[in-house]
Parts: sequence; C-alpha cells; structure tokens
Amino acid sequence: MREDEIVKATGAEVLKKGKNLDDYSFSTDTRTIKSGDIYLPLKGENFDGENFIQEALNKGAVGYFTTQGKVYDEAGVIFKVENTLDAYLKLANFYKNKINPKVVGITGSSGKTTTKEMVYSVVKEKFKTVKTFSNHNNEIGFCQTVFESQPDTEVLIIEMGMRGLGEIELISRYAEPDFAIVTNSGSAHIGRLGTLENIAKAKCEIAKFLNPNGAFIALNQQRIKDVLEYLGEKIYYSIDDVQVIENRPSYSKYVYKNNEYELFVEGDYNIENSLSAIEVGFKLGMTYEEIKQGLASYKPIEKRWEVEKIGDLKLINDSYNANPESMKASVKTFIELYENPVVVLGNMGELGENEVLYHREVGQFLSKVSAKNVKFLTVGNLASKIGEELLNQGFEVSSFDNNEQVSRYILDNLNVDYTIFLKASRSMKFEEIIEVLKRGKQ
Repeated sequence: MREDEIVKATGAEVLKKGKNLDDYSFSTDTRTIKSGDIYLPLKGENFDGENFIQEALNKGAVGYFTTQGKVYDEAGVIFKVENTLDAYLKLANFYKNKINPKVVGITGSSGKTTTKEMVYSVVKEKFKTVKTFSNHNNEIGFCQTVFESQPDTEVLIIEMGMRGLGEIELISRYAEPDFAIVTNSGSAHIGRLGTLENIAKAKCEIAKFLNPNGAFIALNQQRIKDVLEYLGEKIYYSIDDVQVIENRPSYSKYVYKNNEYELFVEGDYNIENSLSAIEVGFKLGMTYEEIKQGLASYKPIEKRWEVEKIGDLKLINDSYNANPESMKASVKTFIELYENPVVVLGNMGELGENEVLYHREVGQFLSKVSAKNVKFLTVGNLASKIGEELLNQGFEVSSFDNNEQVSRYILDNLNVDYTIFLKASRSMKFEEIIEVLKRGKQ
C-alpha cells in the first residue's frame, strides 16, 4: 500500500513523510521483519511492541507506526495512530476492498478448521484462493491472511475463532464476508459464555456484516435459527439430507441433492462438514465436476484424524482439540469402522462449572453406542469421569494420571491387533504419547 492509501485507511497523522512512490508491506514481528517493511507494533496485556521500534529499524524497517509520537531519525516514514490493532484491521479492510475477492467466513464450535480446508479444496479448483493459515483465526490472523493475498486473489477464506462475545463480530466488521458458514453451535467455551444461547449468539455474529446479497450457510440447528438476525438468503444442511452409500476407514461416498460425492476421510461428521463446501462452490458458480474433484482432493491436516504407524501399533491422532460434540462424533465413527478399537480420551477444557457433568455425559453417550469389545483408556482427572460412566456399564476401562503412564500401558499391553484412537483438548499434549511410543518402539 502507498503512503496516501495508508493515511486514507487509518486516518493516521504523518509524523515523517516518505516519497509516496513505493508500495509498503507491514510487519508486526521484529523476528521476521524484512528490509523495506513498515513496522506495526501491536500491544497486549504483557507486551508493548513500541518498545522494539529501534530493533525493527536496525533490521531494515523503512518506517513504523506509533501511538506515542516518538520520532527516530533513521526512519523513512512514520505514522501516528491512536490504536495500532485498529490501524492493522483498517489497513486489512482497505487492502481487501482494493483487491476485491469474494470472502468466505467460517466459524463454529467444532469442525471450522476442517470445513475451512474442505472449502479451500473445492474453491481452488476454479479460483485463486487464499485461506487462514493453520488455526490463526483471531483478528490478527485475519489481517495476516488478508496481506497474504495477491492482487489477483479471487477468493479469501477466513476462519473466525472466538473466546467471548463480540470477537467474531469484530472480525466480521472488517472481513465483510460474502458467504458465512457456521458449522455448528455446541458447548465449546461454555465456561466463558455461560449458556448455549450465548454461544449461538457469538457464532452468529459472523452475519452482522454479511453481504445482504450473499448467503448464510449453517448446520440445521434450532439454536442457530433462534438467534440469527440476518435477513438475506439462508441455507441449512445436515447429515439427514444425505444418503450415505459407503463409509469405511479413510473413505466416504454419499449423495447430496441428487449428486454423488467422495471424501477420502471417514465419518458422518466429515460428510456433514463437506456440505457447506458444496453449497459455497455452487454459490460461486462452480460446476458439479469441479466441486466433486475438490472434495476428492481434501486431506486432513495434522492431528485431525492423522493415521500413523509406530512399530506394530496403528494410531489415529485426532487430538487437535476436543469438546463434547466433537468427542462423541469422532469416537462413534472410530468404533464403528475399526476392529479391536482402543480409545484414549483426555480432559476437555473450557467447559466451566459443569465440566464434570459434560464429561459424564460423554461417557453415558459412548456406553450406548459402543460394543463391549472396545477398550477405553482415560488420562486426567476429568476424563476419568468418562471412564466411570463406561465402567458402570460393564466396559473395560483403565484410567491414568498422565501421558507417560498411558504410554507405558500401551507399550506393555497392546499389539498389532489393535487400532488406537487419541482424542483430547490440546492442553493435554497428547503428542507426548506418540513421542513416548516412538521411543519405546525403537
């Protein structure tokens, strides 16, 4: 962006004027700043990026933003703003509007990153597409994603996460999505938001700045419908709209709205997530063949149903994150598709004062859908509550305090006959289990 565009976007006061000839790029991190960048120092509870302006200049920054008005002589250009995060968001919005891609916003209690990857797999079949990197789904990640876009980017896919009310609305304000997807509204973050209704409200904030001529695409869930205020086109979907033809390990075939699709992943919940990608594809004018090919090319990302062989042990690592809905869905799929299943479950986080109840409910659910040949291993004080419910119904359950203990049990007691499934919140660090198993199998 040129200097005059920066001023127009942010309303900045120019403390030192450049030549207004160059297109500037922005960096918020002195560790990765490149020569010629403008340093944009962000602030947090425990840090102030303005303390590193001199370091940024030493590493080649041509200028910087400031809220304090301090002038360094070696800077080529200096902008003063009231709030650097606000400036970053305004710059991202200005640049987005300048290149003018179609914007797809995605949120949900679970499945949003998987859905983002599925939408990307579909849309890139026809359009030059940029997506949110990994799980960088806050307002800073939004800005980073926008600035990854090139002038010829045609579709921008923005994943929107949240920890409280107002956060998705903030991203939506600057993203201005043409299409908004809500994968579901469950109990994730209920510890922060208090009620399921508040969670649904937070998710539906994605529609606050949705293009009136766009479309809201969501799971057919009553609590979403009850709080949604968007007046434009609404498309609801669910697994009930699908005829499943085949569902086996690493493969699904199904019919949706008279068209047949394939996914090289298993599970009804993955099929359900793919329906929003289909809807977006058609709204963007893609052909059935393009959408079908896009879904067939989808591959799960790290720690999401990641199949791994360690010695003679076969593991499926789905420990990227967990909440009651995703744990129920993924474990149910696993035990339906694999022989001699062993399920390793860890604590689920951010469930608030009813966290014990939510864990017990998972145990009660699994006791109804599991065959007696399923072995359950739990790690942590909360996951043990899942185990207690299963134990009461006659299932084989072993409970452990930490990852090292459960790893030793697996090494000592399980062999090639079993397939092991890992599911927990990220805070449980289940990757440690895999590391111990690899050392033990060397």
